[in-house]
Amino acid sequence: MDKNLKGIELLQEGKLEDAVKLFTEAIEENPKDPVGYINFGNVLMSVGDSDKAKSFFERAISVDENAAAAYYSLGNLFFNEGDYDSAKSQFEKAVNKGMENADVYFMLGVSLVNLEQPKFAVPYLQRSVELNEDDIEARFQLGLSLAQAEAYEESIGQLSKVIEKDPEHADAYYNLGVAYAGYKDDADKALEYFNKAVDIQPDHMLAGYGIKMIEKMKNEKSE
Repeated sequence: MDKNLKGIELLQEGKLEDAVKLFTEAIEENPKDPVGYINFGNVLMSVGDSDKAKSFFERAISVDENAAAAYYSLGNLFFNEGDYDSAKSQFEKAVNKGMENADVYFMLGVSLVNLEQPKFAVPYLQRSVELNEDDIEARFQLGLSLAQAEAYEESIGQLSKVIEKDPEHADAYYNLGVAYAGYKDDADKALEYFNKAVDIQPDHMLAGYGIKMIEKMKNEKSE
């Protein structure tokens, strides 16, 4: 078996030292192959050595400037450090170099979410969901971004699909409550969603606050 593939297997089994040994051998045997550098960098990133990891990813790119996985890994490194602008740039490069999977579009989308650019995040999160319709977190982030971009009907549609796939998703119920309270002006439906969020997660402070606000509003109307 290819040493890089075997190394990844060992890594998944938690055999870190054995994996590193194989990645090192792969690099020594094929110094012009970026894969070994990327794998070694991912190991270093997993143990918190970001500086060394970055140098391995950059080495992979110097060997092959079209190594999309190296840009993706660099994006993850910057994202983990909270440098969302640099992360966005690297994920964009990964896509431009041909990476086409749900994960890269999701990470590009959430980088833009963290940069408070929901309208720009939407198409990437939509693409992520298209490529992996079972990714509940991607669909949830898409629903939130649509709401922030004031596309409320579309947001409700996505959040409704989230609770279909995951009936215990308290945050999705809460955000549906917000949409029905604000955009739909349907206090009863909003209250239903807020209550469901609290049933699932009793310490959901925002949903609890939403319940109090609607009950206060209803009491004021009845007076």
